[in-house]
Amino acid sequence: MTAAGFELALPATAENVIVVRQAISGVAEALGLGASRLADLKTVVTEACNNVVLHAYDGDAGPLHVVAEPGDDELVIHVADEGHGFRPRANEGDASLGLGLPLIAALSDSFEISGGAGQGSRTTIRFGYSPPEARNNGSPASVPTELALAVTPGAIVKPVLARVIGALAARAEFSVDRLADTVLLGDAVSSSGGGDFSDGRVGISIKDAEGSLDVRVGPLVEGGGERLMSEMDVPGAGSLRSLASSMEVTKGETADGEAAEFLEFEVSS
Repeated sequence: MTAAGFELALPATAENVIVVRQAISGVAEALGLGASRLADLKTVVTEACNNVVLHAYDGDAGPLHVVAEPGDDELVIHVADEGHGFRPRANEGDASLGLGLPLIAALSDSFEISGGAGQGSRTTIRFGYSPPEARNNGSPASVPTELALAVTPGAIVKPVLARVIGALAARAEFSVDRLADTVLLGDAVSSSGGGDFSDGRVGISIKDAEGSLDVRVGPLVEGGGERLMSEMDVPGAGSLRSLASSMEVTKGETADGEAAEFLEFEVSS
């Protein structure tokens, strides 16, 4: 299944998000997507565009770039801006970036965020034409049990992780204090940069259960897990490790089968 893609550039305003939705709907029509899959696609693109509208330019004028690249079995969508990237906002009364990212993760096959630090940000979303239950020759595909996120190192890492972790902690009904503890642990992970990560991107997966979050950081290079834990030490104030119910370095593999380390910890309410 193939079709011509498109490139779209327009002002990053709330009114123009509907324009992007209509353009994506046209691509979906050409690809023959079903109604439910089209609804998921429009939701994913809307959330990605809203992130630009709400966070990229602090209310100033700026461009929104959208590229759609249809392939044989998936549509790759790039949503980009030329702003400062996603930064913490003093007023979170508006729609939250943290709520949009888990929704994108849930409805897409995968997504990645890159950029930031005043050089614009780019969200790349991979969206399969068929719903998960219809893939693998009719056999149900494995359903992810956790949120997985990979972020290019830079200024974007801390606010993205803080919002994702905060949203999941709130959903797990953490108290305000425990939610803050969880965000602090996420900040400690984000401050490490990408040097200890096997593919150079800050990778983290989170499985939420009733009253707890299981967090897995990596894949890491050898010794990376211990270095991450040592960076949580605060002179004269102990260690942020005490905020977790448990924390350990485990052995595993990258997606390519290479040996790697992971830092795993649990935070409970």
